[in-house]
Amino acid sequence: MPQRRDDSTRVNNEIRVPRVRVVSPDGESFGIMPIGDALDRAESYSLDLVEVAPSADPPVCRIMDYGKYKYEKSKKAKEAKKKQHIVHLKEVKFHPKTEEHDFNFKTDHARKFLLKGDRVKATVVFRGREITHIDFGKQVLDRLYEALKDIAQVEMSAKMEGRNLTSIFVPDKIKIKEYTRKIEQEKKNSE
Repeated sequence: MPQRRDDSTRVNNEIRVPRVRVVSPDGESFGIMPIGDALDRAESYSLDLVEVAPSADPPVCRIMDYGKYKYEKSKKAKEAKKKQHIVHLKEVKFHPKTEEHDFNFKTDHARKFLLKGDRVKATVVFRGREITHIDFGKQVLDRLYEALKDIAQVEMSAKMEGRNLTSIFVPDKIKIKEYTRKIEQEKKNSE
């Protein structure tokens, strides 16, 4: 009984078409032949007959070690997963009456997130009667934009969501390169 696999690649007796195009382990073509002859040829090499192009007419099968093929495929998938960068949405919360030190502290966090390549959601939270002065919240977000405009762009400008005023900043790759180049230059000058 053939073993169950989680991928859709058909191997050996699972291939149910009458004729297939067969490729040798070296890469040379044996041509089109009946499935029985292709299975015999694979058995003579002590390898598997693996369907590599099922949508072709006739399907293309290759004589290879299926275990090794599956291992190489998973290795490539892991390597691709390592190289991808996942963009996160980080949130920084303010209040309309946020003091200067707290504002600078949270702005530094937002700057670090943006330099790392993450998006930043700036939220101004209104408590109690503060909701009547939305313009104070907009001033806080304007100050934040002024502090971050050298490395970021505004993806979503100030928008009310319930009792919160939110804005989303995204990293600007060109501005970040210029910023890092400027920082490195300042380090060299100080040394």
